[in-house]
Parts: sequence; structure tokens; C-alpha cells
Amino acid sequence: MTAQAARTGAQDAVPARIRAHHDRLGRTMSDHAVTIARSVDRLMSPAARQAVLVAFCEEEVLPHAVAEEKTLYAAAAELPATELLVRAMRDEHAALRALVAGLASATTQGEIVSAASALNALFQSHLAKENDVLLPALAEHGVDLASLLGGEHDVLGEPSGVSGGEEAPVAELDVRRVIPAQRHERIFAVYGELAAGTAFVLVNDHDPKPLYYQFAADHPGDFTWEYVESGPEVWKVRIGRA
Repeated sequence: MTAQAARTGAQDAVPARIRAHHDRLGRTMSDHAVTIARSVDRLMSPAARQAVLVAFCEEEVLPHAVAEEKTLYAAAAELPATELLVRAMRDEHAALRALVAGLASATTQGEIVSAASALNALFQSHLAKENDVLLPALAEHGVDLASLLGGEHDVLGEPSGVSGGEEAPVAELDVRRVIPAQRHERIFAVYGELAAGTAFVLVNDHDPKPLYYQFAADHPGDFTWEYVESGPEVWKVRIGRA
């Protein structure tokens, strides 16, 4: 591989890594917001979930925003094509900070659900703009994202931990012959034995969407969920521990 090819490969990999990190942050935010709403539906206090979501925002989402402003936004602000976009995105970061503060100070169930929902809605929209508008614009104008970001984990996320360009082997759990009433118990037992950053592939005879909601309720922000195959006869989902 030539030096130019290596640089091109690294440059192409950076936007994909940013989007993957955005996907994890977005899923986690959504999981927390859904769990808070369901707690109220079940006549349970959402206070514990509220505290978890606030901590997630303060420890991951807001530092991510600060790091973006110092790197991606600073570069985009120098380009006429993205100057106004960056101004709007910075305003949205300020709105996110205000919503996190509002969620932290919310006391009634209605205030908590409303704050979590508004926070999630803004964050998902914000991520879509970054993925679909900001990153392509930076690439189009030749911004060297690999050099710009270096090892900035708050923007890029943690490395996958897989070396040599090869994926680590992942065990399969085929529950198609397991009694339906015992499937979730078996699946959560396997999940409970996972180390952080590892995964297994669930093989099922139907879309396990109800299982996803159970994971979101019981392990918000702690799991990953990726469809590998989606029917019509076999569904495979890669389930991991974040």
C-alpha cells in the first residue's frame, strides 16, 4: 500500500467512525428517553432513569459537543459554504445544554418526561445534520479530518479494539428450537456473561423487536443492537455490551 493510499484510507475511515459514535450516542439517548416515558406509563417513578440520563449527557454528550466545536466546527466556520450552518449548530449545542439543565432540575413526572423527550428530539435532529450535511461538506472541501481530529475520543468514540483489519469471531445463539417462554431468559443469561466491547449474534425465527424494548428498559445505554439479517425466515441480530 502506498503512502497516499494509506492517507486516503484513514481519511475515509474517520467519517464512518464519527457516524458510528453518533449512532451509539443517539441510540443511548433514545433508549433513556423511552425508558423514562415507560416508567411513568407503568406508574413507576422516573427519578432513577432521570439521573442516569443526566449523567450520560454530562459525561458523554456535552463533552462530545465541546470537542466538536474545537475541531469540526472550527474548521467548518472557515468555509463560506458551512459558516451559517456552524452558527446554527453551535446554537443547538447551547439548547442541548439548557435542556440537560432543565432535565436535571425537573421534579414532577410530567416535567421529567417532557424534558427527556425534548432533549432526545433535538439531539436526534442535530446528529442527522452533522452526519448528512456537515461531514459531507467538510469532505467535499478537502478538510483532512484524520489530521484535524487525531485521537480525539470525544468526537471519534473509543477504538473498536479489533486489530489487523479483521473482525473478532462472534458466537451465535440460535433460539429457534428453544421454548418461546424460555428464550428471553437464555438470551439475557448470555448477555450477562459478555465482557465490555464483546457481542454475540442472536438467531431467531421472527423479528425480536420486543426483546429490544426489554433491553432498552433493563440496560439503557449499556447494550448495542445491530441487525445482520432481517427475514423473512431468519433474523440475526448482533447484541453487544457497550
